[in-house]
Amino acid sequence: MRDPVTATRLRSFGTTIFTEMTRLANQHHAVNLAQGFPDFAGPQFAKDAAVRAIGEDRNQYGRMQGEVPLVEAIAASLHARHGLTYDPMTEIVVTSGATEAIAATILALVEPGDEVVVLEPYYDSYRACISMAGGVPRFVTLRAPDFRWAPGAVAAAFSPRTRMVLVNTPHNPTGRVLTRAEMTEIAAQCVAHDAICVTDEVYDRLVFDGEHVAMATLPGMRERTISINSTGKTFSVTGWKVGWAAAPAALAKAVATAHQFLTFAVATPFQHAAAEALRTATTYYDDFLRDYRGRRDFLVGALRDAGFAVTVPEGTYFVMADIRPLGWDDDVAFCRHLVEEIGVAAIPPTAFYENKAEGRFLTRWAFCKRDETLRTGVERLSKLRRR
Repeated sequence: MRDPVTATRLRSFGTTIFTEMTRLANQHHAVNLAQGFPDFAGPQFAKDAAVRAIGEDRNQYGRMQGEVPLVEAIAASLHARHGLTYDPMTEIVVTSGATEAIAATILALVEPGDEVVVLEPYYDSYRACISMAGGVPRFVTLRAPDFRWAPGAVAAAFSPRTRMVLVNTPHNPTGRVLTRAEMTEIAAQCVAHDAICVTDEVYDRLVFDGEHVAMATLPGMRERTISINSTGKTFSVTGWKVGWAAAPAALAKAVATAHQFLTFAVATPFQHAAAEALRTATTYYDDFLRDYRGRRDFLVGALRDAGFAVTVPEGTYFVMADIRPLGWDDDVAFCRHLVEEIGVAAIPPTAFYENKAEGRFLTRWAFCKRDETLRTGVERLSKLRRR
């Protein structure tokens, strides 16, 4: 038998940078400010709902497109927040987290040779999923320090072969919240090229500055937009892996076709818990945003005090910081030094760039951590010295 070598289309990807940096953090007993998972408990009302669902024996395969209480709760939330109306039974598909929604969407709708426009830096699964589908990525670079694209860059990325554009706002890893004008610029190109727009909105409840604009609310976009979201970031339960895609019926059917052969159904008790969380969360969102704003401000100040040049994030729970004031210009070498010698883990963001030079002088930090975790990490950063 031939050696079990990874297929060519995936060979260049290897292990995700998140897994690699968490492994190094564990190996060196470092404070993990790299991977974006909270180290604190999710809200009690959500956890109680999960326990109750298990006790009620909601433990068998769920409905493939999503349990009815959950798809109804998602539809109600989208209508309440954005005035968008979706048929919960035909226009919403529940997936194993937003990551599976992204994979199912790309695999279902991109043909080999189709072009997919992506904002760079990008969440790393985007690039891998495009390759698995045989698509061709076209990049629009968000350039430091303000992480905006150059005039004309969006229009230049579209062509007669454009099938899809992936839009992530609030944006991981830069923390940008795209403006209404920027979203409208993308929407105009989608309409002009009859392209599908896939929006990754998992941080939509974490907007500190500006506004979250739902792409499907813009003229001509409801019919061509697939809106992806999840419970993991909003309710600090990333391990539940409950996400969804909301789209016109024909697009939702395509996503469901791929989804049924990837995971078929999502963990049933967590779906019922997510439904109850969406229905009952009221003042929770205000407290959630206030607490994260405090974490953001603390880490931004600490990184500046340590000598980094920092771009204040408008959303998400990530901060991008420039390492050049500390005498470094290689993110991978710096992050290895940081975890091995300083005892703190961050992400080298060249993993999210096609053009590595654009991210080589940056680091990405996660502040979805307990106050004591952030304080410990900051105390260790006092050992950093300019090289």
